[in-house]
Amino acid sequence: MPHKISPGGRLGGVKPRGEVLLVACYELGHQPLSVAWPAAFLERAGHVPAVMDVSVEPFDPDRARAARVVAIAVPMHTALRVGVKVAGQVRAVNPGCHVCFYGLYALLNADYLLAGVADSVLGGESEEALVALVERVLAAAPAGTPSPRASLVKLDFPPPARAQLPGLKQYVRLERDGRQELTAYVEASRGCLHRCRHCPIPPVYGGRFFVVPRETVLADARQQIEAGARHVTFGDPDFLNGPGHALAVARALHAEFPDVTFDVTAKVEHLLAHRRHLPELGGLGCLFVVSAVESLSDTVLAHLDKGHTAADVRPALVAVRAAGITLRPTWVAFTPWTTLADYRRMLDFVEGEDLVDAVDPVQYSIRLLVPPGSLLLESEAMRPWLRAFAPDELHHRWQHPDPRMERLHADASALVAEAAERGEDAAVTFARVRALAEAAEGLPPRPPATRDTAARRRVAPRLTEPWFC
Repeated sequence: MPHKISPGGRLGGVKPRGEVLLVACYELGHQPLSVAWPAAFLERAGHVPAVMDVSVEPFDPDRARAARVVAIAVPMHTALRVGVKVAGQVRAVNPGCHVCFYGLYALLNADYLLAGVADSVLGGESEEALVALVERVLAAAPAGTPSPRASLVKLDFPPPARAQLPGLKQYVRLERDGRQELTAYVEASRGCLHRCRHCPIPPVYGGRFFVVPRETVLADARQQIEAGARHVTFGDPDFLNGPGHALAVARALHAEFPDVTFDVTAKVEHLLAHRRHLPELGGLGCLFVVSAVESLSDTVLAHLDKGHTAADVRPALVAVRAAGITLRPTWVAFTPWTTLADYRRMLDFVEGEDLVDAVDPVQYSIRLLVPPGSLLLESEAMRPWLRAFAPDELHHRWQHPDPRMERLHADASALVAEAAERGEDAAVTFARVRALAEAAEGLPPRPPATRDTAARRRVAPRLTEPWFC
């Protein structure tokens, strides 16, 4: 019978290896912190969990068969879709084990998961709740009512446990100046102060964020640097939610490892509000900032409650560049309110500001995702375009009022997927996407632009895994 285990007191007893299996599904190509941190909490409680990362290694039925608890990490939508398949594989070899889903997209999809996929669902600051769940299941405690558990209690963080995970060579790398470098992945904070309607974080965290102690962040960075990393990605939803803490972490990292570089994610409004700190971040080794620009339409930005306007984007770009840092904007290229002119405006901006190499081509095909629990489901502006929930895709479908935008989305998605498969130069892909957009508007084709190939021009630093939600 599916059941939810509530946090409780820790139980003693023998805790042999393999009774708990933590499964990572996908974390933007990084060595999964979503497994390394729960592993550390479990180890501190006396357990020795097994781990598996199906994004870089095959599903291991022996590890699944030995487990009494299988906890599947789903921090993003892609991970959720993979995780549902993994749960089926686990049930096939071990039907009696307890399957738990945890992470942002677990909580958003709790109703679907608890209807037959999972026995329990955890979200928010869930590591201690996961330890309690494991100890209750291993102690054969009575079942409770199946319901999701969202914990927003500040945790006592141990350094993440990465020893059992595949090595860094199997994960994303930094690419710059014609070479690739191993990359670490850490978080200095979790949650977010903001409530952007399309983001999965606000429905779970409700505008709260929690800092991770500086020494814990440094310990995690240190163990990955000792394993060969020469670049660190700060995976915080927004590195500048707490600018004092962020700067203290960056200063300490640079003081101990002056040759190690890093990248961060920050909102446009934070880049403007804290622009005085950007030169110092550049001097400390920040190579690039990922920022969710999303759109250059004020209508779209207002419906998403992004907290910035189209007019804010260029000053933010200027401030970042003045600090010697590359801005890597991300886009939600297709929403119900995005027009063909808006789409072309995005392309004009990318080309005019020399950002072609700073935008992963997949960004030109990103469609607004509306998962269960999304704040967009409460939006009057969204309601006319919503269609049924798609259980095979785990999101609510929506229909654009302009059929040309639907065709453009299908064509652009197919184009960028095929281009990525062939390893096509980003500038070539950009020109092909632009031609699609102009054809959709009925505009005459432009003469092909002359542009150096990637091998001959200096390409902005980037990670080898495309960034998307």
